[in-house]
Amino acid sequence: MSHSALTSGDFIPWPTEEAASYRSSGYWAGITFGELLARRAAESGDRCAARDQNRSLTYRQLDDSASSFATGLRDLGIRPGDRVMLQIPNRAEFLEALFALFRLGAVPVMCLPAHRHAELAAIAEASSAVAIVVAQDGVGFSYVDLAQRIRREVPTLRHVIAAGPATARALSEAGADFGDLYLPAVEQPAPSAGAVALLQLSGGSTGIPKLIPRTHDDYLYSVRRSVEVCGLSESSVYLAVLPASHNFTLSSPGILGALWAGGTVALTEDPSPSSAFAFIKETGTTITALVPPLARVWVNTAERSGAPGLETLEVVQIGGARCPGELAARIRPALGARAQQVFGMAEGLVCYTRLDDPEDIAVGTQGRPMSDRDELLVVDEHDRPVEAGASGHLLTRGPYTIRGYFRNPAANHRSFTADGWYRTSDIVSVRPDGNLVVVGRAGDFINRSGEKLSPEELEQHLLRHPLVDDVIAVGMADEMLGERTCVFVVPSAADTAPSLTDLRTFARQNGLADWKLPDEARVVREFPKTKVGKASRADLRAILRG
Repeated sequence: MSHSALTSGDFIPWPTEEAASYRSSGYWAGITFGELLARRAAESGDRCAARDQNRSLTYRQLDDSASSFATGLRDLGIRPGDRVMLQIPNRAEFLEALFALFRLGAVPVMCLPAHRHAELAAIAEASSAVAIVVAQDGVGFSYVDLAQRIRREVPTLRHVIAAGPATARALSEAGADFGDLYLPAVEQPAPSAGAVALLQLSGGSTGIPKLIPRTHDDYLYSVRRSVEVCGLSESSVYLAVLPASHNFTLSSPGILGALWAGGTVALTEDPSPSSAFAFIKETGTTITALVPPLARVWVNTAERSGAPGLETLEVVQIGGARCPGELAARIRPALGARAQQVFGMAEGLVCYTRLDDPEDIAVGTQGRPMSDRDELLVVDEHDRPVEAGASGHLLTRGPYTIRGYFRNPAANHRSFTADGWYRTSDIVSVRPDGNLVVVGRAGDFINRSGEKLSPEELEQHLLRHPLVDDVIAVGMADEMLGERTCVFVVPSAADTAPSLTDLRTFARQNGLADWKLPDEARVVREFPKTKVGKASRADLRAILRG
């Protein structure tokens, strides 16, 4: 075993009895992701597995590439359990590298293309990564140069590998090329299905990365069940426009779900409507996933200019952040596809609105848990269960919700109870029909003179204003009140913006109490974004701090 291989102390497994129950009941199928690809290649090798803007791969070609690349990685000295950072944008080589690591039993650490030095250095340190696989080129940016810098700073990081179409080259510190790692495939032992398959990154707002260990068993169950809920089949074409390494894009049902179903994954680096709409037409896309800000851009474009060529598009998933009801209601008229709300977290729990749900559920809720073994608790600040239908802090556990972060006892103490419940930091209410309504994030609430204000409640009201295209409410420090409420408004027309008085009057007329009304309004052209395209409340708070 290499010095960096995983040990039993690196992550917290499910209790033995629960794990046995999940296996005996079929939730955990004992299949690895490498075995999944091999099965698909054997069953339907000539079907298209993946395509990007430049090339396509059949299932057999993807399987052969993964085996060949895995052999090269093994010859480079990478061993099962070693962590390998993966930073490749939405290209076919992302899948070649991902499945090579799966097949070898190495553990991909799912970095985002937008990550830069601060994030990558911290992730490399936290994971004790031995290698980083990056795109061999970028648009106006060198992934390789950044990876070389990280290698010089992190002692465990021994290898920088530049991946291109069906090629991967290990580079010396000086940039010399050690040769192609695509070698004649040599069969190697498959990892255990109970082993850690990959490390996802927590979506939290702290600068310290929390690494989420997902096993083949639990992650593949999440994928399989998502496929069942979302109705994917061999005829499905899933378009990845959000970063492929993000949990939502990868597994809900995402890229891995399309491959489990025997369908096709289409990948694009350009999520803009003009490019994405054309690629949807070209690929016959049936399902895609968006975060709310991107969905709003697509919908606005379609409403202004039309959206020809989207006839094959059946489902637009919205997740990553709560989707305002008014936006969800506009998706079908604008894009001709059903909106499916997705609420969950990389740590586990996934909720979906079902495709046959009535409109009020599809638009007004964030769906219900996908598994009959998902457990939910909604509690107050003292961990006491709230009354039925009341809002509270969401806790969850189940067959695909982790029991602890990777090598992070302090985060585990904060985020997990002694009996295995994960504290999601989401404030929700559960309707009598089992569907969840997400009220907000625990840390986002504004404490105005002792009254707790939900930013999302105010935003929902203001989004109905005819001059408001989008709005985010955040708290700003105030000596008298503790916090005041500032709303950042993107106007629906460039030359006409609502005043603070307009917004306060409108919200009051819609039934909001005076203490919930905005104290300040700022007009912006767009919101700052996180690495995955979500609007960043943290950056807006920083603007207010000056």
